[in-house]
Amino acid sequence: MIYDPYYECMDLEQRQVLQLRRLRETVARLAVSVPWYAAKFAELDFHPQDLKSLGDLSRLPFTSKFDLRDNYPLQLLACPPSEVVRIHSSSGTTGRPIIAGYTAEDINIWAETIARTICCGGGTRHDILQVAYGYGLFTGGLGLHYGGERLGCMVIPMSSGNTARQLMMMRD
Repeated sequence: MIYDPYYECMDLEQRQVLQLRRLRETVARLAVSVPWYAAKFAELDFHPQDLKSLGDLSRLPFTSKFDLRDNYPLQLLACPPSEVVRIHSSSGTTGRPIIAGYTAEDINIWAETIARTICCGGGTRHDILQVAYGYGLFTGGLGLHYGGERLGCMVIPMSSGNTARQLMMMRD
């Protein structure tokens, strides 16, 4: 099933033009909004206008899990904290948690992406989606929830645990 024919059926050349435009926009935003990336770009003598093709992606600095932890909690935001409408994070069981801040537009894109994912798996607006991921700081529960709603599914926000109740809801 196709969720969005415009994006999902565009030819390779169109897709690459779109990807390059979005990559340039992202890198330019990082260069001016996130001091950590500005410093990394300077170390590499790399400027956003140096992006001429998708092949230049390999010239960008790699961001590791350690970089994300070292910049805890919000040093890697590419927007003012006042634009962040939600925070999610990793568990932090192996060190500092990794924080992800989301703007309203990020949440919109995330819901759209998950709706497309459900659709790719054969889901439709006629389906019932029982979300058994935990709701909270983990991104899974809310992501699947909003993606299911975006697609038009009936969403049951069960969260995790309580196996007997999970099974009852599935049967019912």
